[in-house]
Amino acid sequence: MEATKETGVVKHVLLAKFKEDVSPDKIDELIKGYASLVNHIHVMKSFHWGTDVSIENLHQGFTHIFESTFESTEAIAEYISHEKHVEFANLFLAHLEKVIVFDYNPTSVCL
Repeated sequence: MEATKETGVVKHVLLAKFKEDVSPDKIDELIKGYASLVNHIHVMKSFHWGTDVSIENLHQGFTHIFESTFESTEAIAEYISHEKHVEFANLFLAHLEKVIVFDYNPTSVCL
């Protein structure tokens, strides 16, 4: 493989499967709460989310993805321990059946 170039940011990705008894209105409320963290935690640079639209049916039951951008893994550690995140995470995780969290440095391949 040719040389690669890291982008200088760290992406924090969470895949979620909500419990069956969680209403769509509650899911919307939780998404708004997650999105609002970017306004309270300065190390969180951006937030995006979406639902599975794949035709491959390989989602293993996960229905939602949440992606946050940080400048470093140290910034993610600061985010994780931040009071607003701890409070929200306790609420959010209580509504999930399954969760996967993955942090990575986006890397471009130079061809």
